[in-house]
Amino acid sequence: MLVAALRWVRGVSTSGGFVRRGFWLRLTEVLVRPIAIMMTKRQWRGQEHIPASGPAILVPNHLSNADPLIVAHFVFDRPRNPRFLAKDSLFTVPVIGYMLRQMHQIPVRRGTADAMTALKAAISVLESDETVIIYPEGTCTADPQLWPMQGKTGVARLALTTGASVIPIAQWGAQRFHNPVTGKIGFRPRTRVTVAAGPPVDLTRFMDCPLTNEVLRGATDTILRRLRDDVAAVRGEPAPVGPLFVPAKSRRLI
Repeated sequence: MLVAALRWVRGVSTSGGFVRRGFWLRLTEVLVRPIAIMMTKRQWRGQEHIPASGPAILVPNHLSNADPLIVAHFVFDRPRNPRFLAKDSLFTVPVIGYMLRQMHQIPVRRGTADAMTALKAAISVLESDETVIIYPEGTCTADPQLWPMQGKTGVARLALTTGASVIPIAQWGAQRFHNPVTGKIGFRPRTRVTVAAGPPVDLTRFMDCPLTNEVLRGATDTILRRLRDDVAAVRGEPAPVGPLFVPAKSRRLI
């Protein structure tokens, strides 16, 4: 029994090899999975697009403060280890902050020069053949119709610096728990949630280019437009035509 327990703590065997978990990730998986199963009626698609091993940058659209749990569940089920870039204020929350640090999640001081420290930490994770999860919008969407909005350039910088694949993760349904535009909160058991991973985003034309603002913006918009198209497929409706929503040009304050 002790040997079995130690194996459980260490990780999980898959057809692609052994995925090392560690105590805190395993504990989080045990906590997250039952809550997610109880609260959601989930539909997973395209998990085969997440590499079974090796580095990858996973980029979900950000609908709600609830969706990191859903995305973590999706990635756990691949199975890969979810390593999020998360706002630094979460790391000061009692218990939660301690667990995040023990799981080696990456704090980001948004809008500061210290954000480069998070980028270096993410590069180190990818160099260790792990996955990194980045919300490219930087925060919950401010788009009135909840489409992905214009993103921050950090994800493009990370992708073009490391050459790691960028895997879009489109999700829909988490906004029923918390709508970032209306502020409405609801807790309905078995809420339908769909999460779909897609093939890697093609950034070939940006590779080997100097990392100018123009290149980073072009690569970022390419990622977000692709993510918007994938979200449209999940929602079952056409994607908006035209440029991505830019929150700085909106009067809506989130």
